[in-house]
Amino acid sequence: MKCVFVTVGTTSFDDLIACVSAHDSLQIIQNLGYNRLVLQIGRGKVVPEPFSTESFTLDVYRYKDSLKEDLQKADLVISHAGAGSCLETLEKRKPLIVVINEKLMNNHQLELAKQLHKDGHLFYCTCSMLPGLLQSMDLSTLKCFPPGQPEKFSAFLDKVVGLQK
Repeated sequence: MKCVFVTVGTTSFDDLIACVSAHDSLQIIQNLGYNRLVLQIGRGKVVPEPFSTESFTLDVYRYKDSLKEDLQKADLVISHAGAGSCLETLEKRKPLIVVINEKLMNNHQLELAKQLHKDGHLFYCTCSMLPGLLQSMDLSTLKCFPPGQPEKFSAFLDKVVGLQK
């Protein structure tokens, strides 16, 4: 069972959910050998219809107390650019695609994604670029995030968000 897990955290990111559950994206995900897609949609208004066929399952839910289990089971994580979601995924050593919400003005999320991408830990894109990235990405090029160094991560966050020079 190969699984893609999509998380938007506690917010809503309808564009991402709509994009990843669109027919073309589902086709690409299946072509890549995944047979399960789990969508955590938060407060979103876009609620894809869950379905299950012999070769593919789509699961949808709003919230769980913890994403730990879904992250554990995932072979690929597609996440909004929230620092918490990014860090949790990287610490579990899961391949990560961060999708930037262009409608959000707080763009330190973009800075975070860019920096982690530069360091080779994840891929990032916008919704419109996601299908192309899924087709072209090489997950084997991703580097593991150094585990268990939250102080490094928070120093890094501070730098990105501009709390320290």
